[in-house]
Amino acid sequence: MSLSPHHAPPRPRARSHRFRAASAPLLAVALIAGTAGAAAPPAAAASPSAPPVAVPPAPGDTGRQRYATLDRLARNLVEAGAPGVVVRVADGRGRPVEIVRQAPWAARDRRLAATDEFRMGSNTKTLMAALVLLLEAEGALSLSDPVERWLPGEVPGGASITLRMLLDHTSGLYDYTRDPALIPSILGKDDRRWTSRDLLALGVRHAPLFPPGTRWSYSNTGYAAVGALLERVTGASPAELVRDRIARPLGLEHTYFATDGRWRGRHAHGYEPDAAHMPDAVPEEFRDVAGARRGTHVDVSANDPGWGGAAGAVVSTARDWARFTSALLSGALLPAAQMTELRRTVPMDPERPQGPGAGPGIETGDTPCGTVWAHDGGMTGYSSLNAADRAGSRSAVVLVPTEFRFEFAADPELMAAHEALVTAAVCAMHGRPVPGAASVHAGAALGSGDGFGA
Repeated sequence: MSLSPHHAPPRPRARSHRFRAASAPLLAVALIAGTAGAAAPPAAAASPSAPPVAVPPAPGDTGRQRYATLDRLARNLVEAGAPGVVVRVADGRGRPVEIVRQAPWAARDRRLAATDEFRMGSNTKTLMAALVLLLEAEGALSLSDPVERWLPGEVPGGASITLRMLLDHTSGLYDYTRDPALIPSILGKDDRRWTSRDLLALGVRHAPLFPPGTRWSYSNTGYAAVGALLERVTGASPAELVRDRIARPLGLEHTYFATDGRWRGRHAHGYEPDAAHMPDAVPEEFRDVAGARRGTHVDVSANDPGWGGAAGAVVSTARDWARFTSALLSGALLPAAQMTELRRTVPMDPERPQGPGAGPGIETGDTPCGTVWAHDGGMTGYSSLNAADRAGSRSAVVLVPTEFRFEFAADPELMAAHEALVTAAVCAMHGRPVPGAASVHAGAALGSGDGFGA
C-alpha cells in the first residue's frame, strides 16, 4: 500500500496520499499566488444548493471582492469535477461567509447544505490531541510519559517513544494505513469493526521507519496508540470521550466519533468515480469502491469509517469545527500550560527548520496572507481542510465530498482548483486579498505529508 516513501520530507505544494484513515498532513494550503486570481471559466454548470451568505464589508474594505473570489473559485472547483463544496470563512469581524456549490448530478441525488455532517478524516487527530492535553492538565498523564507505561508490550520500542512523539508524528512508527490488509475496509467492502488495538497491531507488525524522536513522518499508527491509551487511562471509549469532554461542553451538536456507518443528522453524500471512470493514476487495487451507483459515480456515504479509528473517524460540520477550533486556539478549552504544549512544534522538513511545523494534532506555517494553524483530512468520499489564526478568532473550512482523485494526485485540474480555493479562503480569513502570481514564490505552502492520512 506504499505509494511513496512515507518517511520522505514534506514536499511543498505536493498533494499527499492522504485518505488512509483520514489525512496525511498535506496542508498544502498551497498558497500559490495567482492560482486563485486566475481567470475563471463560465460557471453555468455549478448549481448552488443554498443561497450564499454575503458579509457586508467595512468602508474601504475589499470584503465584497474576497467573497466574489471565493464564490467564483467554488464554482470553478465544481466545474473541474468536484461533486460539490462547502466553504465557510470567518474573518473575526462579522457574520461568517458560507458558500455551497454543487454539480447538478449530485444535487439531483442529494442537495448539499452548509450545515451537513461531514466525515472529517484526519482532523480527528486534533480532537484526540485535545483530549490527551485535557488529561495532562488533570494530572492523569504527561506528554513525557513513555508509551510503554500505558501500553506495556504493545509497541516495540515503547520505552523510548513518548506520548508527545505519538501526537506530533516523531515516533517513527510505520503507518498502518499502508498495510494491504486495510484496503477492503477503505473501499467499503469489509465491515470488520477495527478497534484501536487492532489498528495499532497492524502498524507495529512493520519495522519502524527511524529511531524515536529523530525525524518527522506522518503516522496514523501513532494515533491508533493514542486511542488505545485513552481507553486505558480513562476506561472510556474515544466516542464517549469526544461526546463528554469536547462535544457537549462546547455545544457541538453534530460532532461525534462514528462507531459505524450510520449518521446522526442530515449529512453530505460522498462520492468516488466508479471503476470504469476512475482516473488512470489511481492504482488498480483502489479502483472498485463499494456503494450505491450514481451515474458515473459511487455514493460511499453508508460505508463504515471505522478503519479511521482515533486517527480519522470523527464526524462534524463546518460550523461545529470552527467553534471547536476557536475554543481550542483561544485557550477556552485548555489551561495555559497545555496551550504552550499545543503550540510547541517540530519541523516537518529537516531542511527547513523554520518552515512548517507539527504540534499535537495540529500544524502551523506561514502563508502569503498570514500564519495559520491547521489540519486537513481525507476519508473515502470526503476531503476537508480546516485552518485558523493563532488566536482562533479567524477560521476557514473547505469541505469537498470526494477524495481519491486528490489522494492519488490523479486529477491535476481538480487539485489546482482546490488549491486556488483554499488559498482564497485562507486569505479571506486573514482579511486580505489573494496575492498576485508575481508576489508569491511557488514554494510558499505549509508542506505536505505522505501516507493515507487518517
